[in-house]
Amino acid sequence: MLSVADACAAILDALPPRPATAAPLAEALGLCLTEPARATVDSPPFDKAMMDGYAVRSADCGGPPVTLTVIEEVPAGAVPTRTVGPGQCVKIMTGAPLPDGADAVIPVELSRRDGDRVTLSPPAPPQPGAAVMARGAAVEVGAELVAAGVPLTPAAIGLLAEHGYDPVPVVPRLRVAVLSTGDEVVPASQTPGPGQIRDANGPLLAAALAAAGATPVPLGLVGDDRAALTAKVREGLAADVLLLSGGVSMGDYDLVPGVLADCGVRQVFHKVNVKPGKPLWFGVHDGDGRPTAVFGLPGNPVSSLTGFELFVRPALRRLAGRSSRTPRRLRARLTEAVANRGDRPLYRPVRLTPTPEGLAAEPVRWAGSGDLHGAAGANGAALIPGASHLAAGETVKAFRWAGCE
Repeated sequence: MLSVADACAAILDALPPRPATAAPLAEALGLCLTEPARATVDSPPFDKAMMDGYAVRSADCGGPPVTLTVIEEVPAGAVPTRTVGPGQCVKIMTGAPLPDGADAVIPVELSRRDGDRVTLSPPAPPQPGAAVMARGAAVEVGAELVAAGVPLTPAAIGLLAEHGYDPVPVVPRLRVAVLSTGDEVVPASQTPGPGQIRDANGPLLAAALAAAGATPVPLGLVGDDRAALTAKVREGLAADVLLLSGGVSMGDYDLVPGVLADCGVRQVFHKVNVKPGKPLWFGVHDGDGRPTAVFGLPGNPVSSLTGFELFVRPALRRLAGRSSRTPRRLRARLTEAVANRGDRPLYRPVRLTPTPEGLAAEPVRWAGSGDLHGAAGANGAALIPGASHLAAGETVKAFRWAGCE
């Protein structure tokens, strides 16, 4: 049975990043560039005023107040036409190019205007460069703006627009099909009959996918019927990733592994040395030259959530071309003692809270892999090694769940 680390490595090795596409800049938030973007112009492209005021020669303002002659007015979007000489200045607006001869801007609120004369009263003589952003101060032409493999933020989107990148070469947003299985499962909107439960895994996984930046494609529910399951699986294989929950253990009605094999999905591994989530199944469908990653997650909801965090999220990052393949792992101090009497490493739901002493991990009341109520009070999980007893104050490895970062 594979360790968590070996299972993650097998998943990443089996999945190449998706090829690039040209996407409109307005639709690229959260996507990753497939090649670095470089500055096409100096930014700013000229020495520019950083506030409304008067562009002056700092040498003329050695003993404020000083009275100067206004030779021109330059609004934003206009270009100065005159050079500032001794005893002269230019009325200038924020963002306008600094005129030749000037090297500083004195704010308009420190001025008193009378016709073409203005008296400037700064509290101290201005230094060269005061209230001026020099050409190329932010970035010089040719410098890297945004690295490949890093999700685009709103600021990065604005930066790319400033340098004329539209469209942009990115890995397209991943489409992930989600299918819940089992005769006992009914939709959340339906009242369960005897022996039935409402489907928590479908909505849980769809929400986790959206929080991770993917597009969930809900396939609904399918019972323990081989033909119906086969049809749903074939539908899901059109997506970049297919997530199934339930039906992956060793019971008579655990049909998922066999149906996946019948559909041409190549098994990479089945079962991982982890709790909760031991029965996890992973394989790849190589149809049409575009591999689809397929995960069979256990039916208990916290097992599905743990499997998503440990194995599906790294796969999504890999497929999306992220330079960092695994979500951020944290270190936190336990607020109380925790025991793990089993041999498998336990990922126990905890509440992660910043404190002046560092990150604290508070174990929530939790009855096991079927206890979604307990897990809903957590925002992450802490790793408790097998056959161990950890005292309060000990440091553990932890991660935040998708949507709780």
